[in-house]
Amino acid sequence: MILTSLFFYLFAAITLAAGFMVISSRNPVHSVLFLILAFFNCAALFLMLGAEFLAMILVVVYVGAVAVLFLFVVMMLDVDFAELRQGFLQYLPVGAIIGMILLIELIMVVASYAIAPELTANPVVAIPDPEILSNTEALGRLLYTKYIFYFQTAGLVLLVAMIGAIVLTLHHKEGVKRQNIADQVARRPETSIEVRKVESGKGI
Repeated sequence: MILTSLFFYLFAAITLAAGFMVISSRNPVHSVLFLILAFFNCAALFLMLGAEFLAMILVVVYVGAVAVLFLFVVMMLDVDFAELRQGFLQYLPVGAIIGMILLIELIMVVASYAIAPELTANPVVAIPDPEILSNTEALGRLLYTKYIFYFQTAGLVLLVAMIGAIVLTLHHKEGVKRQNIADQVARRPETSIEVRKVESGKGI
């Protein structure tokens, strides 16, 4: 029990420190690296809670896709961050007001937080028998049986959003030769090549 508490406080402290460094680092590459560190520690916390599926999703999706993609975008694009920070002061009052509101809400939540004895005495178990059915298997059975239509609908919405983003951002430049597979398949020898009889000694 003591060892579990020590690991919890260790991962939680590293997560908070990494989150603070994400917003305080001047170098955007360092911010992304601290964000990846925060994701890994959050995944460790999920593992301690028994939610291994959420931990793996956090590592695979956010670390393997979002954070790495953002890192490559920041490294490849020549973004002038000094120019982006020029209009920072005009938004500072609005940001300060929003930050104060969020701080007051957090203080109210922490001040009114209390652990109910009846909830800790009777913990709710998501899986009836964890030894027979794992967390990931139970989630998969529920997702592909009871919520299959919602799952497929969400997949279609994401597919349409992806196609729409590609269509909106795709611009063809004029004067650029592009491959047309239909024209290549429809080609015939009589329209593709021309056979000429060259006399001896008059070739290239």
